[in-house]
Amino acid sequence: MDNHDKKVLEKIIKHIDATLGYCQQCKSLQDFQADNMRVEACVFNLMQIGELAKTDLGECTKSEIKNIPWKQIYGMRNRIVHGYEGVEMSIVWDTIAIDLPILNEELKKYMKSIF
Repeated sequence: MDNHDKKVLEKIIKHIDATLGYCQQCKSLQDFQADNMRVEACVFNLMQIGELAKTDLGECTKSEIKNIPWKQIYGMRNRIVHGYEGVEMSIVWDTIAIDLPILNEELKKYMKSIF
């Protein structure tokens, strides 16, 4: 992995950590939706993660981390960017509550194994 991809992965991890931090006290979709600023910050971070995964991260690095659903990550970004009003907040919440901790763990494990 080159230095560029290392920086991209660090940015993705930063966005994941920020999102998880914003939602640390949330136990449910209702808790999550109670603060519009939190929702907007998390949606922004999900867009950033998707954009970085699609346009900035090299294909070689993505192929090395096989258990990450890269296409779905970018697909989430597309849904948010091109149809925000139609985005189901329950899907956003499930992504944050279920998928991001797993993604975070996998990326950090990968980074630790490389460096």
